[in-house]
Amino acid sequence: MKTALFLLVSMLTCFPAVAAEQGAKTVHALSLTGEPKYEDGFTQVDYANVNAPKGGHVRMAVAPGTFDSLNPYIVKGTSASGMSLVYETLMDSPFDDISAEYGLIADRATVPNDQSWVAFSLNPKARWHDGVPITPEDVVFSFETIIAHGSPRYQFYYRNVVKAEVVGERSVRFTFDQAGNRELPQIMGQLPILPKHFWKDRDFGQPSLDKPLGSGPYRVGEVKPGRSLSMERVTDYWGADLPLRRGQYNFDEISWEYYRDNQIALEALKAGEYDFRMESSSKDWATEYDFPARKRGDFVTEEIAHSRPTGMQGFVFNTRQAVFKDVNVRKALSYAFDFEWTNKTLFYGQYTRTQSYFSNSALASSGLPSEAELALLEPFRDQLPAAVFTEEFQAPATNGDGHNRTNLRKAAMLLRQAGWRIQNGVLVNSDTGAPLKFEILLVSPAFERIVGPMIDNLKILGVQASIRLVDAAQYEARLEAKEYDMIVYSWGQSQSPGNEQRNYWGSETMDAPGSRNFAGISSPVTDELINKIIFAEDRASLVTATHALDRVLLHMHYVIPQHHTRTFRVGYWNRFSRPEIMPAFHHGFPYSWWLDAGKDAQLSGNKEQ
Repeated sequence: MKTALFLLVSMLTCFPAVAAEQGAKTVHALSLTGEPKYEDGFTQVDYANVNAPKGGHVRMAVAPGTFDSLNPYIVKGTSASGMSLVYETLMDSPFDDISAEYGLIADRATVPNDQSWVAFSLNPKARWHDGVPITPEDVVFSFETIIAHGSPRYQFYYRNVVKAEVVGERSVRFTFDQAGNRELPQIMGQLPILPKHFWKDRDFGQPSLDKPLGSGPYRVGEVKPGRSLSMERVTDYWGADLPLRRGQYNFDEISWEYYRDNQIALEALKAGEYDFRMESSSKDWATEYDFPARKRGDFVTEEIAHSRPTGMQGFVFNTRQAVFKDVNVRKALSYAFDFEWTNKTLFYGQYTRTQSYFSNSALASSGLPSEAELALLEPFRDQLPAAVFTEEFQAPATNGDGHNRTNLRKAAMLLRQAGWRIQNGVLVNSDTGAPLKFEILLVSPAFERIVGPMIDNLKILGVQASIRLVDAAQYEARLEAKEYDMIVYSWGQSQSPGNEQRNYWGSETMDAPGSRNFAGISSPVTDELINKIIFAEDRASLVTATHALDRVLLHMHYVIPQHHTRTFRVGYWNRFSRPEIMPAFHHGFPYSWWLDAGKDAQLSGNKEQ
């Protein structure tokens, strides 16, 4: 750690307009879990090979998908993949310390003890691709433009910022409307920076295929709307020697081919039309990769273990719909999903049942509430199911033999207690006579084999459920507008949850366009617990509040939990090498991998034989 004298000198040098304020500390990294992994003065991340050769072309795929815009920050249009390689943020998180942010466009951050503001000093080397320096005016312009014309989620994400101002030749400061929110400085570190001179005469709010000006390691190359996109490495990239960048971004070209159908994309991979795939289908992983190239070693399949929180994936009830208002109805319907049979029969035993919104992390609740958790939950006892206080949450389980009678009997009992009865084989509401009927919206045909057996079980209960399969553009539009009954969705989580929880489960985001409050949650209980997380004074308080929130979300049955895996399942043509050390939270491709000339030549020779 730097001495107090060094910090004072650094503040006076970088932040003359704010250095006189009491309690402010200038740092090279911001961390929510204590000290950052990498000390000031570090030269590279552990998972990078600084001697990795540059060159080569790596081909990737998107399936199913399409695009009609190169602007990833607005609601209109469907943005192309890879735009994060063009634009950069003030700070960035490495793949082995995802709760911390280190200098990128900004080389230093200054934060007071009460976290009521943050100031950033820009790296004097930072340049746009046209050679123009990145200025504090660009930063303020970026903030104002994204707030005014970007996706509504940014308006929410940055809503606590009351002022963005230039405070020096290379310095910019953001002032917040509250103190004690430890995450706000990091949120501002994530601000994408846009070139003011490029956008000043353009309409930022409209989708466009004009090639944007950025500052990142790649620029947009050839574009075929809806079909393909390539990125070209910037050979004079200003940040190539930054600690976060050394030894990475090694390919001269990265391209994406778009496929409307996942199965066609898989066959294209096996035919050598692209290089790397992260497999999401357990069926395909178990049955589709035993082809000649793999047997002779030209194609590699690998399961790479990771430590990242796996969050929650599940069937999501849209509680805005009247049919899902009753928690007991939602709980009853959860008994119709036979995970054990599904895992054995359809997933080849590859998955673990998810029992927490913060699975695969210390933030997941377990057992009964602790004393500290009870102190947070007790004021809301009359608003919560009794099970929050008396039972450890366990998703319904079976023996996996495909006979789900016991759980369906439990479901039938709960539905009767909730005021539903069978009439002519159909489950109807005892008061209104309306049937219990809903639609499950899907974007991928691969999920039909998972949803189908659950629909069969629901049919036994008299519930009328059906599948609606739509294309990617229509799916995104319906999610934005919250026009669905049930979807399959996955909320990712970090090691340090914070303000994003409002976007997931906060009352103010229930009807906000672009929010990820897909379950339609509006509850003073979740709102209060989210605030406890955001304003936690230390790590122990944050963990306690997260455990409490987890219990409430689980026992309110907003989703039917599905499953997760603790590995990345990847398949790739044997043209590449990578560092011996892998990052804990990512597979590293294509960032820290490189084209291995020897392997590439051997592969080319094998293909010609």
